[in-house]
Amino acid sequence: MSTRGVVAVTGAGRGIGAGIALELARRGFDVACLVRGSAPEAPAGSTGRLLTMSCDIRDPAAVAAALAAADALPGGLVGVVNNAGIQIEGPARDFPLESFEAMLATNVIGTFSVARQSYPYLRARGGGLIVNIGSMWEKMGARRYAAYCASKAAVSALGRCLAAEWARDGIRVLTVAPGYVDTPMTRAALEDERVRAFLKSRVPMGRAASIDEVARLVASLFSEDIAILTGETLYIDGGHGIGQ
Repeated sequence: MSTRGVVAVTGAGRGIGAGIALELARRGFDVACLVRGSAPEAPAGSTGRLLTMSCDIRDPAAVAAALAAADALPGGLVGVVNNAGIQIEGPARDFPLESFEAMLATNVIGTFSVARQSYPYLRARGGGLIVNIGSMWEKMGARRYAAYCASKAAVSALGRCLAAEWARDGIRVLTVAPGYVDTPMTRAALEDERVRAFLKSRVPMGRAASIDEVARLVASLFSEDIAILTGETLYIDGGHGIGQ
């Protein structure tokens, strides 16, 4: 079975990461699922395209081993999706510094570690694509989410800087920034009438995005391979960030 190359996806065991991994597999990519648990079940037609690799992105040695294994697969490493992340909320006035550090260690330093360690593999093949999963909340003032919003703003800033620095190596870097997304973890909250009313009043499209919508956007960036597109943050939030 031919391949379009290997894309490493962090946090591919559930939610948005699993959806992205499955959509990439459907489009003919082999997917190295870098997970702390188990990888998503392969859909019909993608058998063998999802390969599980145990990796905690906070551990540079684990990242190095996983990316080396991914690049050794047929087609080699052609891209990375930095999806793994955590979210901790709480009032800023007494938010534990340890929790803030944990958020940065995963969402920012982990993302940078994976991107930096993928660089030599992508450069050796003449280029590739790195997609970092940010958040629409990077540009919002949200109570109780100072650490999370700050970390996702850093992800976008990181993407712009890497895009500028690595463009001449043929490596493009983009950030995809969802707003509310309907996942198994958020479904109960999204079904609350108060939240539904909020979405209808504040989000022009009136609803959360689906995992499939986010996954198709990310996968299309790989399958279309638009060489001039780099350094941008692409918001997929139903217009929330521009709504009144």
